[in-house]
Amino acid sequence: MFESREISGPVEAVRAEYTPDVLVFDCTRDFETLPPAEAEDLGLVVDALEPASYPASWLPSDAPTLLQRYASGDFTIGMPGDGSVVWTRQTDPPVLLVKPRIQGSPESFIDFLLAEALVEVGLEIPEHFLGFFEEGYRELDAAVALDPNGTYQIAAALYDGWTGLSTREAFTTWHDDHPELADAWQDAGARLEDRVSGLPGAVARGETDFADATELACAAIKHAIELPAPFAALETDAYRDHGPEYAIKWAEKTFEALAE
Repeated sequence: MFESREISGPVEAVRAEYTPDVLVFDCTRDFETLPPAEAEDLGLVVDALEPASYPASWLPSDAPTLLQRYASGDFTIGMPGDGSVVWTRQTDPPVLLVKPRIQGSPESFIDFLLAEALVEVGLEIPEHFLGFFEEGYRELDAAVALDPNGTYQIAAALYDGWTGLSTREAFTTWHDDHPELADAWQDAGARLEDRVSGLPGAVARGETDFADATELACAAIKHAIELPAPFAALETDAYRDHGPEYAIKWAEKTFEALAE
């Protein structure tokens, strides 16, 4: 299931700077959440496994089944929305897992995704939005006028946006130290600009639902491109500093406005 991945010189330099102990593996198949039987195979290549768990009281009663399983004491890695590169600190040392679906992407973009994940591990941020919102996830659920899967998507997006506010501080220093990665970061952002600027119109015309729009806008935050309202309120120091409380208040105001 896991094969050691050789990484490029620029990515190795980022690993040495931020998280020198992280192991990087290719996975033999794509996944959203690794079941315990497969996740525990990492025990053969790491020193220890430390499964995470979250209180059931943090979840609304209608939370998606997969989220309920993730919050339990079972040793699982990854959740829907995690992308092509997944990291975990439930192992010692931490690991990055690269999914096969990444094949075919430009090498420069793959290097950026790997470097981004290494920076995230080094920041010691929560591994999942449930560790970010904690008991506040029930408040978010009450504020978001969507079904449980839609609430999940909004929560994942908001956490991604908050993470991006921190990681982009590292990315902006790469022009001197890691120019190849800086170019890939800027190129990825440039490809998003037109899609992001057109989000309000796409939502108004029914071409994009609000959860998808939030996901795209929050994914763009790490690229430091200008966001339209109501997402611009998330690209602020206040969000970075106040995290889940700010996100919940944004959701309350935004969905109240959408209902008018």
